[in-house]
Amino acid sequence: MSKRIPLAGVIGQPIEHSLSPRLHGHWLKRYGIQGHYIPMNIRHEDLERVLRTLPAMGFIGLNVTIPHKEAVLALADLSSDRAALIGAANTLIFREDGKIHADNTDGYGFVANLRQYAPDWQPSDGGAAVIGAGGASRAVIAALIDLGVTDIRLSNRSRPRAEGLRAEFGPKITVYDWNMTGDMFPGAATVVNTTALGMDGNQPLRLPYDKLERDAVVTDLVYTPLRTHFLEQAALRGCRTVDGLGMLLHQGTPGFERWFGQRPEVDEDLRLAVLGG
Repeated sequence: MSKRIPLAGVIGQPIEHSLSPRLHGHWLKRYGIQGHYIPMNIRHEDLERVLRTLPAMGFIGLNVTIPHKEAVLALADLSSDRAALIGAANTLIFREDGKIHADNTDGYGFVANLRQYAPDWQPSDGGAAVIGAGGASRAVIAALIDLGVTDIRLSNRSRPRAEGLRAEFGPKITVYDWNMTGDMFPGAATVVNTTALGMDGNQPLRLPYDKLERDAVVTDLVYTPLRTHFLEQAALRGCRTVDGLGMLLHQGTPGFERWFGQRPEVDEDLRLAVLGG
């Protein structure tokens, strides 16, 4: 029998917005790999059945997006320490022994993006201000703590959710009321928006940007548009800004390497391919 063509993909609901097929399709073509990457709109009630069926169809792994990141972690047979700490998975590996291994590469993507586009960034130079307390925030916080940041300021529209993260991650986190978000900025070397505010179709983040440190690195996980109001205002303040597209690109590299055996490169050709289709 001939060897199966390896298949990978991304699952979510909805899934039409995902740029991951462009990302992985570009890598498959660049490295001449005979494989396919397929977007799949999967309902929550079908999730377990789909995960158990796909390996028999030749799938070797998946990316996972909203709203399934927490559910797939619970369904997986094994998980990385990162995924367990974050409480969600965005990457699945279907092992040859039939078990599903769950990982979370969002924190890796976040750090790699800043290392690439703000190469002199030193996360331990000052505190970090994180806006939002959802799943992306959990990944960012875990990554910052792993880098040795001991002063993380956190603000969320729903304070109890932010308090929940403090209870999980410990006293390194200080919670601020939503209307006091700007008070997190003085002394913060890293400022991160993890919310959907500023995304196309959503209201922008309206904050006292004059409180930002002029040498702070400011990044927005939103990448539609690339230059959000948040980043524009930070740039006017003199801050170094990093858009969110690179996080998407970098978070895909560990999964691609595990599935297809090739460590892919994140460069300008990839950015152009993903943005332009």
